[in-house]
Amino acid sequence: MENPFKFGVLVDNEFFTDRINELKQVLMSLNSQNHLILISPRRFGKSSLVAKAVKESGRPCISLNMQNMLSVEDFASKLLRELFRLYPMERIKHLMTHFRFIPTVSSNPVTNSIDVSFQPVVNSIVLLEDAMGLIEKVSTKEKKLIVVFDEFQEILNIRKGLDKQLRSIMQTQQNLNYILLGSQESMMTEIFERKKSPFYHFGKLMRLTKIPYDDFRLYVSARLPIKEQTKLDSIVDEILTFTNLHPYYTQQLSAQVWEMVSYDNLVDGVVCEAISKIVRTHDLDFERLWLNFNRTDRSIMMSLSKGVNPLQNRQVATSTSFSGIKRLMKVGYVIRVNDYEIEDPFFKEWIIRFCL
Repeated sequence: MENPFKFGVLVDNEFFTDRINELKQVLMSLNSQNHLILISPRRFGKSSLVAKAVKESGRPCISLNMQNMLSVEDFASKLLRELFRLYPMERIKHLMTHFRFIPTVSSNPVTNSIDVSFQPVVNSIVLLEDAMGLIEKVSTKEKKLIVVFDEFQEILNIRKGLDKQLRSIMQTQQNLNYILLGSQESMMTEIFERKKSPFYHFGKLMRLTKIPYDDFRLYVSARLPIKEQTKLDSIVDEILTFTNLHPYYTQQLSAQVWEMVSYDNLVDGVVCEAISKIVRTHDLDFERLWLNFNRTDRSIMMSLSKGVNPLQNRQVATSTSFSGIKRLMKVGYVIRVNDYEIEDPFFKEWIIRFCL
């Protein structure tokens, strides 16, 4: 029997956890002339949610992760490569005849994919303007193209002023729906909510929160092979309490529990054993992370592990703690939903076991 819990990749069908209301909201945006900005911490399921909505819409979609963009030229090249993936080459080549700089297009026989590259040019924005213009040309009213830019806040790091130049292109386009995803809340809020930002109120703002306790409880309970209801309820509550409803880590811990119940016939104490196994598996990784933290970072992580707000730690100046929290949030070790918390509950458990 296949493990019914899945993590680390895009999930769909029976692996998709709830998100019914959120899915409706995304589909409503896609059925309008508006764009969508979706914000949540990493591993909350943004990409899976959007992928499911796109699939249900039945419309063509290109998706790019802005973290993978090395330059404006790279951005333009990858946009074109995605278009070649979706549409016949002859159609795209015909529409590219008006490009100011013609790219080199080649087929990779090993990966069966298309490679696109440009010769160095003085003004790389021209390349992006042409590539973005092509996106609009292939889209129609009957089959509107969906364009997904993940980790959109990274646009600020690709090139100074790129946000302004990109907005000037996107605001005039027709028959397109943009979905802009981001995991760094402060940067995404700065981009879309600050009045002086080029992308101020560019689209509908939506924040993805944790899955409600009762919904997640039903999902996990229905998939664990434990017949005795009392033990099943207790085990599911232990899982959700430990992960604090984080979607990714709930799936990870539930998958480990499922394996131990299914193959080791372990029920009593199974959650504790599953947690210990995962912590041991990642011990060297956690130690490496810990050694790279400075004293302020360690103090913040230890406070959070004990359930204490780092800003109330009198041993460290409030301004220092706040700067440290912002830094740890930027790299993803700390998130804030209602309060500050360590993103990875297994890392938190490692800190409790070996550092407190």
